[in-house]
Amino acid sequence: MAPLAYDLLDKDLDAKRHKRKRIVPRPNSYFMDVKCPGCFSITTVFSHAQTVILCAGCQTVLCQPSGGKTILTEGSSFRRKADF
Repeated sequence: MAPLAYDLLDKDLDAKRHKRKRIVPRPNSYFMDVKCPGCFSITTVFSHAQTVILCAGCQTVLCQPSGGKTILTEGSSFRRKADF
């Protein structure tokens, strides 16, 4: 039996592959908490949102859609939600 060309348990190597070619398929999208730079309130946003997301407190734009992932505005920070 010949050894494998790559380690099947290496998560970093598997995460860089296309979503259909992974050993255990999982989506590329995720939810994230975005912090507003003005009022510091936290809003949950989908990573591939297709609409402009506004802050609930001060009505500033948090992120804008692009062809794929959303583009965060300057000064806003995000944290990826935990996978369940």
